[in-house]
Amino acid sequence: MEIKKIMVLGAGQMGGGIAQVCAQAGYLVVLRDINDQFVQRGLKVIEKNLLRGVEKGRMTAEEKDAVMGRITPTLTLDAGAEADVVIEAIIEDALLKKETFEALDNICPSHTILASNTSSLPITQIAAATKRPQKVIGMHFMNPVPVMKLVEVIRGIATADETYQVIEDLSKKLDKVPVEVNDFPGFVSNRILLPMINEAVYCLMEGVGSVDGIDTVMKLGMNHPMGPLALADLIGLDTCLAIMEVLYDGFKDSKYRPCPLLRKYVAAGWLGRKSGRGFYTYD
Repeated sequence: MEIKKIMVLGAGQMGGGIAQVCAQAGYLVVLRDINDQFVQRGLKVIEKNLLRGVEKGRMTAEEKDAVMGRITPTLTLDAGAEADVVIEAIIEDALLKKETFEALDNICPSHTILASNTSSLPITQIAAATKRPQKVIGMHFMNPVPVMKLVEVIRGIATADETYQVIEDLSKKLDKVPVEVNDFPGFVSNRILLPMINEAVYCLMEGVGSVDGIDTVMKLGMNHPMGPLALADLIGLDTCLAIMEVLYDGFKDSKYRPCPLLRKYVAAGWLGRKSGRGFYTYD
């Protein structure tokens, strides 16, 4: 299967990054969000990222302009009628994702592969909302997308081998390293990472250490490039909570119970970097 055009749903942190790497790899990209403000903000972030590459000598100004020229903004799903692959990167809401995939299934040609960048929700469940479950797959990028090499490629119960192969090949063309993962709550990355972050929040709640102290222990003692609380702020505390809820609901194991302090911060609107305040305060 030849891929010419890729549609990315969601122009936020993840969707914008996915659109950028797809356009850099030479693909025509349609970037869709629900309002023009979100789309324009996403395009500005992409251009800023590319400009940084020009300043560092990684690309020319002409190459930057060519990449931007391959990205077309839109507010409608109808552009999916011309897409070979759709990569969904909207919020972690199971019902919204199902509704979106159901709509795409009615718009996209029969050959179109529908991929989800979900960080924890079951691919099989999302695929069940369509009449093409064999062409639905998980394509979980890491944040920040232009920098991080890993892509978890998740098979649903009905995902065809051909679909998997196309997405594995696409990941490599995006200069990523695909890793095949089966469809379990949290997959591999977040099944390991989020309980660690959740435990760090418990340590803070119980007074075991301060925010800076907990992060310093993990950076200097475990050689992590970023402490778990700073990383939670980067991911978004609402996203962290949503993933922990998926793990807790999926496994019914108390070790995945979200920390009450994490719930409290999300209820307060302290979501991390994107809201200006989380475990740290941001300008």
